[in-house]
This record gives sequence, structure tokens and C-alpha cells, in this order.
Amino acid sequence: MSLAAYCVICCRRMGTSTPPPKSSTYWRDINTFSTVDIEDHDCAVWLLLRKSRSDDRAARLQAVQEMSEARHWHDYQYRIIAQACDMRTLTGLARSKDSDLRFFLRPPPLPSLKEDSSTEEELRHLLASLPQTDLDECIQCFTALALSESSQSLAAQKGGLWCFGGNGLPYAESFGEVPSATVEMFCLEALVKHSEIPTHCDKIEANGGLQLLQRLYQLHKDCPKVQRNIMRILGNMALNEHLHSTIVRSGWVSILAEAIKSQHIMEASHAARTLANLDRETVPDKYHDGVYVLHPQYRTSQPIKADVLFIHGLMGAAFKTWRQQDNDQDLTEKVSEDETKYTTCWPKSWLARDCPALRIISVEYDTSLSDWRARCPTERKSIAFRSNELLRKLRAAGVGDRPVVWVSHSMGGLLVKKMLLEASKRPEMNTIINNTRGIIFYSVPHHGSHLAEYSVNIRYLLFPSLEVKELSKDSPALKTLQDDFLEFAKDKNFQVLSFVETLPTYIGSMIKLHVVPLDSADLGLGDLIPVDVNHLNICKPKKKDAFLYQRTLQFIRDALAKDLEN
Repeated sequence: MSLAAYCVICCRRMGTSTPPPKSSTYWRDINTFSTVDIEDHDCAVWLLLRKSRSDDRAARLQAVQEMSEARHWHDYQYRIIAQACDMRTLTGLARSKDSDLRFFLRPPPLPSLKEDSSTEEELRHLLASLPQTDLDECIQCFTALALSESSQSLAAQKGGLWCFGGNGLPYAESFGEVPSATVEMFCLEALVKHSEIPTHCDKIEANGGLQLLQRLYQLHKDCPKVQRNIMRILGNMALNEHLHSTIVRSGWVSILAEAIKSQHIMEASHAARTLANLDRETVPDKYHDGVYVLHPQYRTSQPIKADVLFIHGLMGAAFKTWRQQDNDQDLTEKVSEDETKYTTCWPKSWLARDCPALRIISVEYDTSLSDWRARCPTERKSIAFRSNELLRKLRAAGVGDRPVVWVSHSMGGLLVKKMLLEASKRPEMNTIINNTRGIIFYSVPHHGSHLAEYSVNIRYLLFPSLEVKELSKDSPALKTLQDDFLEFAKDKNFQVLSFVETLPTYIGSMIKLHVVPLDSADLGLGDLIPVDVNHLNICKPKKKDAFLYQRTLQFIRDALAKDLEN
């Protein structure tokens, strides 16, 4: 049997078909073997497709890798793969670093909006269609706020008066000036919270949410904040495997495949999280909202031998906290939404190159200096509450299955201590304790901070948040946490390294404060190293050969030396 005829048989067994391009290299009549005129490299495409559907997992992975490494195919050959591959293969290609974007078809046309309707109105209807009972206070708050403000906005568009304020007052500084964009942000924030509930994800999908979110994503190409919230919703929905086929059919994988290649770390990391949740072929772990893998973001043949986890502090974030040092900022200043102004994220760009066998995870959670600026006015989250929430998410991501080093800044170090204490009380979490090899504390206030004492003088601290109150010098919770952790750590075999700032930090525009003094940063275990920087820059090395980074790298290598050698 000729090679070309064998290819046709393979194609028939797979049940695939594609419109033949106008080329003599394609078979003229699939039913007549004698008239087939096909080149060997065309046949290779079909053989790879057949291999990608093998019952053997190793063969499937090899097929995807060979597809992603293709460099000299014609457009129609990529189109054959795009049209004929299954969901598993398409997701694998999107998570392959070198994949050509021609593997991905454009998303199908979006359904037309209803007559006299708008994306804003459709978004409001989607939110209103979700269950509104038996929700926690924060979801209720976001939902009520979004529905109230959208109602005013829609009334204004139809000739009424739109008055931004009322329930939305706490957000007045945060959102844009255009009412429709403002209301869309309210709705998206609420949908992020709803999408954390599996049954609500089903409702979002059933009510056309995937298509509506895609429309919004395309409309707001110049608004990273809107796109990130959409990605957060999609990433949460991808945690539910029964929705995977619908997500793929709606065309989202094509969008994600392009986004993961973005030079903007936040865009790429949000896309990487969603694709990892879709990739059950190679990713057994599940990444909940706020848990981002900085490395590896693609499929890799590099064995991953250990995890390094980055936990930010008060007013921090999963990406901005760990950038290179930039101009001095005050503690209440917001980082620009223009991602081109962000400096390099050193865990992703430096640590990943120096230690490629690590999985590097950065965690994000909401914090505020005052209840007045809290993103959820009803939210009162203690360190104990947050630690349990993060511990659950990290365990779902497979943290504890391999050796771990924790890297924390400010309040993040208190969360690490509390998480380890909580894990030690739960038999199912013992692997986290047993596999912890080391902890780095960047200016962690083990014995409290003077931050809350300045609340009278600074408008941002008129109503100190629970986080700030728990950091006060006389906080009973903080003293108990410190005493319990020292007792817990006595017989544990992990290393500890602490850094502490020596320079003051601007709080608002008037006050300079030494946020974490040396005595508060002294855990009582391991080395304590003073560094001539302020509280914000203690975790931001100026460059790769700076002492802060090199000492951090040395600690991680030493703590994981035996594990990385194996």
C-alpha cells in the first residue's frame, strides 16, 4: 500500500474532514486511491493527528510536541490541524511555547445583541440571572452594588439622571469616568465572586456568559483591568471539567493561546492559569483565583523538583510586589494600570532562569489600609481567615507534593506562619509541613508595626482595616501567633532567613514611617540581615547582581540542595 493511501485510511478512521485547498498537493478524490496526489509532508500531518488521538498518553504528548515544533508547514496544513484536532490536542498546543498561532481558528461569530440592548444591559441581565440567596456577605455586596449602579446607568441612557454614588461611594476613586465602563466593572467584579461557586458557573455558561464575556474582552482591548477580570472569571469556570468542551467550542482557546505569549506578565499569567485548568492531560493540579504560576507557564519536559511560593503583604499584589526596584512610592500610591510601566518580575525572569527545575507560584489576595478603601465594604478578613482560604487554594494547586520554600513580604510572612500552624493541625495537610525546606521573611512585623498608630493623621487610615489593627504592637493575635510558631518550629528541620529595612517609607504625602523596625523583624530563628532600603523596596532588588537577589538565590539553592540534585 502506498504511503498516500495509508494516510487516507488514517483520515477515514479518525472521521475527520477539511475543505481541500486549491492545491495539486491535496488528494483530488478521497474515494479513489489511484488518483491521490499527496506529498509526504501532508501525510505527516494526518499521521500526527492520528497519533494525537492514540490511547497511549505518551504518544499523544509526543504528537503535540511534534506539531508545536513544526516550522515549515503551509497555511493549509496548520488549518488541517486546527479543524481536525480534538479538544485535548488544541489545549496542549496552546500550552506549548513554540506553537504557531495558525493552529488556532478564529472564534466563531458572536450572536447578535438583542434589539435595543447593549453589552452593559446584557451583562446586567447575566448577573441578575444568577442565584441571589445563600451567598456570603461579600458576594451579596458586589452583586447589589452592580445591579443598583447598572440600573441607574441604564435609566440615564434612556433619558433619566445617572448619579454615581450611593452604594458605589467606596469605589468612587477606583473606577473610570464613563458610566458604562464603570458599571461593567461593577458587574465583572460581582461575576468574579459568583464564578467561585461551581453551580453559578453552570448558570453563566447556560445563559450565554462565555460569548458575552468574549464580546466584552474584544471591546476592551485597551483596558487591561477589564480583561483581567474576564480572565479571572474564565479561569474559575475552567476549574469545572464538565465545562471544558463548551469553553473550547466558544473559541476561548484561540484567545488564550495569543494572550499567554504576551509580553505583559499579568496578561500572560492569567491566560496561563486558565489554560492549565483546561489541561487535564498534563496538569493534575487546580489553580484557584489568585494562584498564579510564574514558571513554568507552558508544558515542559523539564522535571519540576520543588516549589517556591511568593506571598505578598499589605497593599501588595502577585506581580507588582516582586518587580525590580523603581522610583520611591508611598504605601498608599497605586501602581499605574499601564503594564508597560512595570519593571521585570524577578521571580519569573531571574529565578526561573537560575533554577529551571522550580515551579514558581505567586499568590494574590485583597488587602486594604482602611475599611473606607476596602474593595468589599462588608469584608472583615483576619489573618486566620485568609490563611485558611489560601491554604485550601494552595493545597488544590498541589503545594506540599514536593519540597517547598516560602518567600514572604510584610503581612505575607504572618500568613505563612499561620498557614503552617493550621496545616500542622490537619492530617491531610501534613505533606506541606514535611516538605517545607525554608522560609524567607522580607520585613515581616512578627512583633507588630506602628502603622495603625498614625491613623488619626492620615485620611487613608481614618478607619484602620482589620489587617492594620492586627499588625499593631499590642495585638494579642500577633503575640499568640509568634509564640505558637516558635513552639511549632522547635523540632522542625527548615531554614529561616529574614531581611529588614533600615530606611523609612512615605505613608501618604506627609508622614515618613519606619514600618517594620529591626526588633519587630526578629523572628528569633535564623539570620536577620538589615538592608538600606525602605519597606516597599526590601523585596525589590535593583538588579540581578544586587545583594538582595543573590542572597535570596543562595538561600533557595541551599535549602533545596538535596532535592535539586536528585
